[in-house]
Amino acid sequence: MAGEWHEVTVGDFAPFAYGKGLPEHQRDPFGDIPVFGSNGTVGVHSEALTSGPTVIIGRKGTVGAVHYSEKPCWPIDTTFYVTDPDTNVLRFKYYLLKSLGLEHMNADSAVPGLNREAAHARKVRIPPLPEQRAIAHILGTLDDKIELNRRMSRTLEEMARAIFKSWFVDFDPVRAKAAVRREHPDWPNAQVSRAACPNMKPEIAELFPDRLVDSKLGEIPEGWEVKAIGDLAEVVGGSTPKTERTEYWAEGTHHWVTPKDLSALSMPVLLDTERKITDAGLAQISSGLLPKGTVLLSSRAPIGYLAISEVPVAVNQGFIAMKPRPGTSNLFLLRWAGAAHDEIVSHANGSTFLEISKSNFRPIRVVTPPTTVMDAFDRVTRPLYLKVVDHEHESRTLAALRDALLPKLISGEIRVKDAGRFLKDRGL
Repeated sequence: MAGEWHEVTVGDFAPFAYGKGLPEHQRDPFGDIPVFGSNGTVGVHSEALTSGPTVIIGRKGTVGAVHYSEKPCWPIDTTFYVTDPDTNVLRFKYYLLKSLGLEHMNADSAVPGLNREAAHARKVRIPPLPEQRAIAHILGTLDDKIELNRRMSRTLEEMARAIFKSWFVDFDPVRAKAAVRREHPDWPNAQVSRAACPNMKPEIAELFPDRLVDSKLGEIPEGWEVKAIGDLAEVVGGSTPKTERTEYWAEGTHHWVTPKDLSALSMPVLLDTERKITDAGLAQISSGLLPKGTVLLSSRAPIGYLAISEVPVAVNQGFIAMKPRPGTSNLFLLRWAGAAHDEIVSHANGSTFLEISKSNFRPIRVVTPPTTVMDAFDRVTRPLYLKVVDHEHESRTLAALRDALLPKLISGEIRVKDAGRFLKDRGL
């Protein structure tokens, strides 16, 4: 098989074109063409620089990062890009470039950058066209499944956020019942609920009142309360054990999370952390090991990364960690923190960067439903969240498989037919 491969340079096989600058004021917020920078999509525009699927390579900034766009796009001047009329061959080029470690080809010391000529001079071994297409199909199958999971999870997340907004921000069930009650003052609650909320299970609709009353936060449903977030969750922070003390870090087993871990998440689900600490390191953090289900909110630089930890974690000093008190759903806390982002930021301070302290966070007021409504929200949205968790677990497994196969397929170490059989045995 090796004899069928031939050696070429990157410049001959996948020549880099220069991206073109697109000033911020020229970006069209209502366009549907993705604008790519070196770290991925940075906006949208109404025009495309490329005419089809495109490989984008970071030239400045996130040097050597390789991205793939399924549709025409606009790579800006911090990038190079590669196109090919054969989509399968282009996707092979994408995987080949990802395997080259371009992020280590930093040509400039003062201003990090990827040198086009140096990258073009790299020699690579290329299989025949049919095998290029087959390799792209195998690796693409894994990436396509990961992307499908991401899209399904995004839809589930949008559904959960919409339910939270309807129930706890706009009070839609209450307003609908109030309107029906005004027309039919003698109807029993069950009849009002059915008429006002036809798309909601009757037993849930009946939990909502049919009247709004004044409160410190404006009109809220009758019987609901205004509470401090500190009454709904135990709010704690963390710290960083001294990094020079190897006994705190070497062969650590406890997950230790920083805002960087959350910044990489596409969904608010934390399954793993970049670093782990030892028992000795954990003993240096006063909040200790927080239980699975803790809601994590980054408290500075920036404020607002959110996730529920699906593993016990210790946190660094960049977090507000919320451990739900009895009767409070962690999904309610998660959705509230997302919806209340601007309110949370308004309580922050700092000269170098904004940070919200635990003492400023705990008194923030929350419109709080009775436990019956809180429980109903959890029952309705928990299946959505658990499906997202399942998608994240599966995508991690698929990504690990892709990353293991990629260098072996690109180098010819594994035959395409063997990799294809391996995936077929796993239902892919």
